[in-house]
Amino acid sequence: WGEREFLVYQDERVTFSAHYKAVAHLATKLRDEFGVKQGDRVAVIMRNYPQWSVGFFAALVIGAIATPMNSWWTGEELEYGLSDSGAKVAIVDPEKLERIREHMPKLAQLKHVLVARGMEEEADPRIASLDKLIGSPKAWAKLPDAPMPEAHIAPEDDATIMYTSGTTGKPKGALATHRGIVSNVFNGMACQSRHFLRQGQKPPVRDPRVDPPRIPLLAIPFFHATGAFSNLVPAIINADKIVTMYKWDVVEALELIQSEKITTIGGVPAIAWQVLEHPHRDKYDLSSIQFVAYGGAPSAPELVATIKRRFPNGLASNGWGMTETCAASCVNFGKDYELRPDSCGAPGPAMDFKMVGSKGETLGVNEVGELWVKGPNNCKAYWNKPEATAKTYIDGWVVTGDIGRMDEEGFVFLLDRAKDMLIRGGENIYCIEVESALYDHPAIMDAAIVGIPHKVLGEEVGAVVQV
Repeated sequence: WGEREFLVYQDERVTFSAHYKAVAHLATKLRDEFGVKQGDRVAVIMRNYPQWSVGFFAALVIGAIATPMNSWWTGEELEYGLSDSGAKVAIVDPEKLERIREHMPKLAQLKHVLVARGMEEEADPRIASLDKLIGSPKAWAKLPDAPMPEAHIAPEDDATIMYTSGTTGKPKGALATHRGIVSNVFNGMACQSRHFLRQGQKPPVRDPRVDPPRIPLLAIPFFHATGAFSNLVPAIINADKIVTMYKWDVVEALELIQSEKITTIGGVPAIAWQVLEHPHRDKYDLSSIQFVAYGGAPSAPELVATIKRRFPNGLASNGWGMTETCAASCVNFGKDYELRPDSCGAPGPAMDFKMVGSKGETLGVNEVGELWVKGPNNCKAYWNKPEATAKTYIDGWVVTGDIGRMDEEGFVFLLDRAKDMLIRGGENIYCIEVESALYDHPAIMDAAIVGIPHKVLGEEVGAVVQV
């Protein structure tokens, strides 16, 4: 499907063929001109421009470790990420260049910074223009044909470092393998197929060569595991067309849904709610919507019913995952989601889940404990953090820090983060249960429970709500 559109950003429309050419050219230059070897880290730090995808895949295809970083980080935070990962090359936009410029003298291992989307003449020999190397997105189709550089990459080879922020300390780089990223794609496909099989239906078979493309509006960053592993990578397999925005804006999103015939929206529950509840939504043609998919944060049980009401022909999908599990490890989809609106789904067939008690024992059906996850999706370690790795990665299991239960059919119901649970007068209070009660009120769109210090009870329950 080389001539199909793959990436759309404003007036830039990049086909699969043009994207392939740009990746092949940049990968060759990374290896031959910038000395990137297998296992070297290549940081990608920019908004959801087409160049993000090119930088990401150019690193992967030569066996380097693609290292996306949060484009909202400050200069100090970016210095930490670049230093911690030992990145040899950073691919940035001009905005990020200005953030890291004053920190570059401290980053001796950072040999090259490639700046996308225009740059002034630079005196620093480490800074070069990406546009001069491969051209702008509109010119990629005119690049000469070139093969991908030869590379011998095995399934268990390191592929990416994705930084994840915990409740304490510096962000940790979760190290994923090529197998982990690919397994995430097939895990999601298997979970969707299960939805049809459980209804006695044959899973639909799409042929990307002839079927019309799915067109997701990607309103979340590529630098998140969901953006990269659950959207960008599957799009290569499925011939999806990804439409991106400079930043999230619900009115612009409504306009794009209409003009680009968007089929999939979501990302996180807040985005879904903003589209569903916008007072001017009926002024736009939203009939192309087929899927509303989200994860990354707790969602109100009534969200799925609202989606069904607004989009009668659409399917809602909720899921759970972590950076440490290469995005979604379980998915709740379609009819299963309608019947269990407070569940994030059941694990894929290659994944094992268990609830673990305070003494390390495996708990039974509907017993509340900490969720542990095992399977090919899992990252292998935290980069250069053996102590943190030992606490989170135990005998192949990822210790998630999420508190919940599993029912008799394996569906997971999450109640809270272990560190966020409130204890009022000695009683455990799970924030999600209180939030779900608040969601039942028709005036409340979103809610977050917080602990308020109390002299007698220890903590009292407080709520922040959005009407």
